[in-house]
Amino acid sequence: MAPAIPASMERPHFIGIGGAGMSGIAKILAQRGAAVAGSDAKDSATAQALRTLGATVHIGHAAEHLAADATSVVVSSAIRDDNPELTAARERGLPVVHRSDALAALMDGLRPIAVAGTHGKTTTTSMLAVSLGALGLKPSYAIGGDLDAPGSNAEHGTGRIFVAEADESDRSFHKYAPEVAIVLNVELDHHANYASMDEIYESFETFVDRVRPGGTLVISADHPGARELTGRLGRDDIEVVTYGEAKDADVRILQITPHGLASDVTVTLTSGKILTFTVSVPGRHYAHNAVAALAAGVALDLPPHQLADALGKYTGVKRRLQLKGEAAGVQVIDSYAHHPTEMSADLEAIRSATEETGGRILVVFQPHLYSRTQELGAEMGQALALADASVVLDIYPAREDPIPGVTSALITDAARDAGAQVTPEADKGAIPELIAGMSRPGDLVLTMGAGDVTDLGPAILSRLGA
Repeated sequence: MAPAIPASMERPHFIGIGGAGMSGIAKILAQRGAAVAGSDAKDSATAQALRTLGATVHIGHAAEHLAADATSVVVSSAIRDDNPELTAARERGLPVVHRSDALAALMDGLRPIAVAGTHGKTTTTSMLAVSLGALGLKPSYAIGGDLDAPGSNAEHGTGRIFVAEADESDRSFHKYAPEVAIVLNVELDHHANYASMDEIYESFETFVDRVRPGGTLVISADHPGARELTGRLGRDDIEVVTYGEAKDADVRILQITPHGLASDVTVTLTSGKILTFTVSVPGRHYAHNAVAALAAGVALDLPPHQLADALGKYTGVKRRLQLKGEAAGVQVIDSYAHHPTEMSADLEAIRSATEETGGRILVVFQPHLYSRTQELGAEMGQALALADASVVLDIYPAREDPIPGVTSALITDAARDAGAQVTPEADKGAIPELIAGMSRPGDLVLTMGAGDVTDLGPAILSRLGA
């Protein structure tokens, strides 16, 4: 039986309902029987998927979109205070619920696993959702990206486990009370909300303090920020399980053997047993994510061998090294990486795959946010030096206004200083022709960034095929 829907969520209105986080919560509420409505700036396959569940989705933002019988309005941190629907809700005295509070309410009465970290949250959450489903446990889940089809980023399951991506960007992960928490890594990011690493550590400490007494924290033994966080923790009423290649890891990775776009991973469990399983996505970082998922499942008393086999069924999520297709002997892969650490990890993973073919890596990179580019533009350029050649687009602003003097030149200049072959290109429409002229059979093209660069994959494939 589905947990009860809070009275304020019986007829919720979502502002920005097509967003990755918002659409997932809306879907679960609709599946639980709520009369869901909302609006978004533009129509999308995600909006249509919600309509098929009975949700009302308006395009554009206007006060009249807020139904007379709405019981609450759900917002994310990206919604501006002057949004007309938000203004109308306040004038009517309706409860305004942040998406994190709505997600926390959905997890009440269940056994939540919350996946946190600067990088890898979506992949690790997806790995857990897919593997728990393969074991027949029928989990609920809310992920920051689609598994495959539009609207597959969330599901109301009839089982007791709820797997959720826990977003640190706006401190919203402080709202959750997980039975098992995963911390993959801790780095400085989201510069509009965090001024220093101390603020980041304090935020993650607050997240860990929310783990239920008797619960478990699964945390990296390899990542410097995660090790620092572990040393700062003062709780003795939860179990702390470290994982990684470090010799003192509780769940220790003994070997990672890549083969093509997959790898075999051998680990020693806390019980002392040695286990080898396949991770069907490339790169060491994805192998580490799978081991974190394994440790979290074991913390919920799931059989490790069965869970390891189920993890092997995970073949990726949209925009996380997702193969878009092949044309003229050139593969096109899409990556959501937008932080230098993510960029380097994905490029290293792809490099191991191209070593067998001798092909080159060509990157189309779109920086995400002015604030991130201002702080990390030089590191982004250094990461692009891992590719054979790169094309850098203008900054995708998302929710931000421009910052004077902050442009993609911060990245291209740093890339050239690092010895990279890099070409700036402001016109997205010119990219397919440009990449087709650069490519040759055996090459791999990587569209990279958190913005609309993902739209270029099909156009590049079409031009290559022509």
